[in-house]
Parts: sequence; structure tokens; C-alpha cells
Amino acid sequence: MSFLITTLSAIIIFGLVVMIHELGHFACAKWAGIQVNEFSIGMGPALFSRIRKGTRYSIRALPLGGYVSMEGEDGAAQEPAEELPEIPQEEKTGIPYPKAPVHKRIVVLVAGAFMNLVLGFAVLLILFGSGNLMVSRTVAMLDQNAPIAASGIRVGDEILSINGRRCLVANDIIYELQRSTDHKADFTVRRAGEKLSFPDVEFTMEEAPDGTPVMNMGFKVYRLENTAGNVIRQAGLHTVFYARLVFRSLADMLTGRVSVTELTGPVGIVSAIGEAAGMGLDQLLSLLALLTINLGVFNLLPLPALDGGKLVFVCYEGIFRRPVPQKLEVWVNVAGFVLLLGLMAFATFNDLGRLFV
Repeated sequence: MSFLITTLSAIIIFGLVVMIHELGHFACAKWAGIQVNEFSIGMGPALFSRIRKGTRYSIRALPLGGYVSMEGEDGAAQEPAEELPEIPQEEKTGIPYPKAPVHKRIVVLVAGAFMNLVLGFAVLLILFGSGNLMVSRTVAMLDQNAPIAASGIRVGDEILSINGRRCLVANDIIYELQRSTDHKADFTVRRAGEKLSFPDVEFTMEEAPDGTPVMNMGFKVYRLENTAGNVIRQAGLHTVFYARLVFRSLADMLTGRVSVTELTGPVGIVSAIGEAAGMGLDQLLSLLALLTINLGVFNLLPLPALDGGKLVFVCYEGIFRRPVPQKLEVWVNVAGFVLLLGLMAFATFNDLGRLFV
């Protein structure tokens, strides 16, 4: 039964995240007057296909992806390889993608990521609006037996930053403390309108009954009242928090703080979805928000084969008034796609290692 719940949850989450992303590209391509040859949810063989107003709508067998295929994109007509009914030429009323104005192509490229952020924000609105999950960054209680009690921090202090990094939400506090390697951190707080700094504030690590280490911060924060203003504000701030995790994780990996063996791929994500599904709807919604926001931000990174990489080419064309040579663009995107496949394979190998060790 748990396998069935995990499978269904993974299909729904992956399908929703991909569909909203591709829907952004699709809607803006139609707005820009670009000929969209196919809007597909899933990859691989087509399970369902229908042509309507010059566009093929497909559902494909593998629910781990999807795409919007535009005329002339990457130098090809982008028609599917398998035997499917051709789109009548007279129904193709749009212009090829490269012929669209630069500013409209930019909108098309950014729209997918934007819709992922919108989905994440909407999920967080539901999550915070339906439960008592909102907490502040203001200290509500100090454990007098913990080291932090002697640091000078008081009840009522609002935590602004830790180790020089700004804290927007309570999760930032936990994240920054977990990054501290010596169980010490520099706090900046606001007290009665004044900013105060407290260096080398200590916290402790304890052992849970199952033997896993657990961080004891030594303090708790106030809950926030469940008002419409707080719900909207916390949903927005948590959207930014999840988005910043992409850059923080990449920085940690590049600096060696986190090993590349910690990289997670589709298998690890499905495993996380299964665990979240077992914990309840709130955990599943939190994971959905994290995944869709991370996908949106990651897609805008200026890397080949991603929307951000294509955005670099389009911006180059807009600045220098000439497109990048088509062969160069194709080869760069192919190389980037191969690199991403290799990265995914490596991450999957890591996931399988964690599952079976």
C-alpha cells in the first residue's frame, strides 16, 4: 500500500510541477503568436494525442518530464519522431520561434520558471492558511540550562541574521545553525529598535532515542497569528527562502562544504515524496512547494539546455542585433543536455547507494 501511495504521490507531484512549468511556456508562446507544434505532459511513447487549432496535445508514458515544442526551435520543426498524425499545414497559423521579437521570446523562456514560483507561492498560501504553522523570528523562551541563556540574548529579541546571513523566516535560523561546524554562531538581533550583535553564541547537539544527532538551539520563537496578512507575507518569504536554497546549495557544493555525493536525483526525490506522504498532507505540500520553486529557479540558471542558457542566447541577440550561429547554439545545448543527463545518472547512483547501504 505504501508503494502505491508513493507512486501515485510522485506521479501527481511530478506531473503538476512539470505541467505548470510547460503551461507557462505554452500560454506565452500562444500570446506571442509563435507556432506551437506540441504540448506534452510526460516523455516517451504517446498514450494520448489530439490536434486542436494547429497544436498537438499529448500525454506520454513516462511521467517524469514534458515539453512545449515550437516551430523552428533549436533549428528544427520539432515534430515528434514516432508515427502520429501530422499537423495540417493550413492550421499552422503561428510564426517560427526564431522569428518572434526578442522581448517576446524572453517572456516565453521566463514564463515556465515564473509559473513554478506562482505554484509554490499558491501551495504555501494553502499550507499556512489552513493550519497553525506560522512562527516568527522573535525569541519567546530561553532554556536556562542551555549555553544561549548566558549569551546576552533575551526573550523578545527578533533574530535578524546568523553568521552575517540575513534570516527572513524561522527556517533560516535552523538552516544557518546547522551549517555551523563548531556549534557556535554569531547572532544579530533587534531589541527595542536597536541592532545588537552577539558573537560565538553556543548551542548543543543531543542524541535522539534512535541514535541520530539532534540540534538543541536552547530557545523557542513565538507563533504568528493566523491572519490574511501574515499568511500572504509568510508565503512570500518562504518562497524566497526556498529559492535561496538553490544558490546556497550550489555555493556549498562549489566550496566543498557539501560533498557531491550528497546530490539527489529522481530516485531520492521519489523516496522523499514517499516519506512526506507517510507524514501527512502538510509535509507533502511543503515538499511540493520546495520542488516547484527549486525547479523554477534552477531552470533560470545560465546553463546550456536550461531555459536560463537559452535566455543568454536570446539576450545576446537583443544586445548585438544578430543571433548566435545556429550550429553553435545547437551544439552547446546538446552538450549541456548530455552533461545534465550525466549529472542525473550520477545523482541516481548516489540515491541507489543510500537506499541499499
